[in-house]
Order: sequence, then C-alpha cells, then structure tokens
Amino acid sequence: MLTAEQNQLLCRVEGDAPMGGIMRRHWLPVCLSEEVADADGAPARSRLLGEDLVVFRDSKGRLGVLVERCMHRNASLAFGRNENCGLRCLYHGWKFDVEGRVVDMPSETPGAAQRFGRRQKSYRAREGGGFVWIWMGPQDEIREFEPPAWAPSPHASIAVVKMHAACNWAQVLEGSIDSAHSSSLHSTNMPTADVAGASATDTAWPRPSHDKAPRLQFEATSYGFRYAAIRKPLRNPETHQYVRTTLFIAPFTVLIPPNDRYNLAQMLVPVDDVNTMFYWVAWHPEPGKGIPQQEWRRFCAAEVGVDLDSSFRKKRTLDNGYLQDRDAMKRGDWTGIAGIPTQDMAMWESMGPISDRSVEHPGASDLAVVQFRRMMVAAAKRFQEGGPAIGTEAPRTPHVKLASFEGVAPKAADWKTLGETQDEPVGAK
Repeated sequence: MLTAEQNQLLCRVEGDAPMGGIMRRHWLPVCLSEEVADADGAPARSRLLGEDLVVFRDSKGRLGVLVERCMHRNASLAFGRNENCGLRCLYHGWKFDVEGRVVDMPSETPGAAQRFGRRQKSYRAREGGGFVWIWMGPQDEIREFEPPAWAPSPHASIAVVKMHAACNWAQVLEGSIDSAHSSSLHSTNMPTADVAGASATDTAWPRPSHDKAPRLQFEATSYGFRYAAIRKPLRNPETHQYVRTTLFIAPFTVLIPPNDRYNLAQMLVPVDDVNTMFYWVAWHPEPGKGIPQQEWRRFCAAEVGVDLDSSFRKKRTLDNGYLQDRDAMKRGDWTGIAGIPTQDMAMWESMGPISDRSVEHPGASDLAVVQFRRMMVAAAKRFQEGGPAIGTEAPRTPHVKLASFEGVAPKAADWKTLGETQDEPVGAK
C-alpha cells in the first residue's frame, strides 16, 4: 500500500511534478510514424505530460512538433495548412517552420515576421522503431537518441497497437508488469495446452502450464528491474519449471515474455495525470517475420475504424460496459470482452482515474508491482531533491541488447541467465 502523498508522487506528471520531470529526461513517443507519413500532410494531434501538441512533416520531410495553440491568438494549429515548408494557422495566416520560427505574418505589415523575434514553442524530434520521439526536457540535458528495444536494426519487422486508456499511467504500467493476472484475465486468449512454450496462432497464445499462482523472483538493474514468474509446467514438473521473465525499463517501457512468432514490448506513456497512451509492439529482428501490422491489430481487437476511432479511442468503454457479452461467458469465454488490451483496460479504468493504493491488499504475486512502486516513489523523491532521473545514469545498457524470456527450463537453471545477452556491461545490475 502507498500513502496518499506517495501515490501523488508516483502518479502526477503535469506541470512541475517530479515524475513528469523524470519523464522529460527521456525521449518520449509523441505519435506513430504512420500518423505523419506524408510530407505536407495533415498535422497529427498529440498530448504528452499535459501539453497539447501538433506533429507534422514539412515539404522536405522534416518533422516538426509544436505546441498546438498558435502564439498569436491561441487557435489550434491542428487545423492549419501544412505547405511550403511550414504550418500555417488558418485564423490569420501566421506560418511556422519545424523549429517554431515565424516565417510569415500576412495579417501584419511587410517584414513583421523578420522583426518579430519570437518562436512558437517547439520540441526536437527523432524517428525510430515506428514512432516519432521528442525531447521535452532542458536543452542542456538532452541525451543522444537511441533506438528502442524493438528496433535492433532498420529492417526489423514491427507492428504496433495504439490505444487510449482513460486512467493514470502508473496503474496501466502495473498491469503490464503483472505476470500473474494473465492466467485469469486472459485465460481464454492464453489457454493451457500441451506445447513446448508459448505459441501464437491466429486467435490465441497457448501456454504449457495451468498454474495460476506463479512464484516471483526479482532483480534490480541499472535500467529498472527484471523479474521471473515461475510456474509448474504440464510436462516434467518434477524436474522442470515454466519461466516467464519481464523487464521494466524506466520510466515507462516493459518487455513482456515473447511467444514462438514474435517478441513483445509495451510503452505506457502519460498523456496527462488521468489519461495514458498504450502502445503494444509485436516485433521480430528479421524482416518479413513476426506478424503483419493489420493482423496484429485484428488479433488485439484494436483496428482503427472497427474497434477504435481515428483518435485511437476505444468503442468499447466503461460507459457501455466494454460491450461485455455475458452469453459468451456462459459458453466458456472468461471475460466476455473482445481483445487482450480491452480486457486489461476494463480492469485499469474500473479502478478510477487514479487508483487509491492506500486501500489495497497486495499479495505474493504482486511482488513486481510493489517493487515498481517503491522504486519509482524513491526515484521521484531523489529527483525532487536534485538527483538524476532514473534510467539516465551510467553504466547504461543499450535497450536493443535487452530481452525478456519465456520457456520451460530445468529447475537447476538460473532464471537470471535465461534470455540474457552477452553485451550487457559489467555493473549494469
């Protein structure tokens, strides 16, 4: 359990909140690359850490990320004309380049733009792994952009689900690092089967265990932590164990156990204090393998125009009960809710905009969740006192060198070595 004060430290990201300050010392995903695929195309709206933004690609293909409200009279630049290497506000025609410079002011006297000397607030942008990333922190602290874990090369196969969650980022992330809940909440999608390890079909992920009460073992690392959920396997339970390792890469990324077709990662990015953008990445290091984008979104019941609107907001919501099918539950479906992500969101959003952790009663299977809370509350206090943001200190492991693990292994095997790369620097743990 957390006190009310600790809960605020963990959850709040807007304004000068310490957790928001930590987030700003990392490159943040502002949107999918596909949302701004075309030069001179429509600007994409985004919101991060309580700030409304627009993202656009200019005539030369350069990315621009500006505060949404025009500095002239606060009209939204999301409606603007993206043309001739700049974004022009519809209201009076003021035009801004990708760095926020005012390059034209047709409502003012000739030469006004050159004399003005001010800029629309903008953020530096990079592109990688299917996303546009921005730096929202101090310019004198900017860190070199590095590829995310799912982009070990420019040719990796990447598929992404994007979905809005109407609750605080921390309770979403706690769901991502909670390996125990999958045995219940997702039991229809992850059924027990006599398989060697987690498999992936068009409709489900069969797993080789019916054990719903895993033993959890934890290890702190320089990037956050990793832990193992250890279950009894169907085959050879006397000599073997079913191991699923999960990595938390501070402050908002999780590498969850893979299956036999693709690796899996999630980003739980704070939109503001009470909204989160959920990204679920299925990827394979080799081109042409893994799962195609549309197939991945169909599997997750997260297709734009079918399950989501154009802003990636769910059509199955708390207000309509996530369109839960009670008849399907009687026929054997555990939740009656379509799609693994929406099943999760039904739980997360039902906790309220910010969950009151002071009234919870965590159990042994909540070890990783409890450790996450302790780690991030301590990180917020340290940052508040002038210390560095978690995940920014040396030694640092390149994220593309990190990996989760899933499989049946001999009991004698050390889970800490399963899926571990040989490139992790000494002292990284």
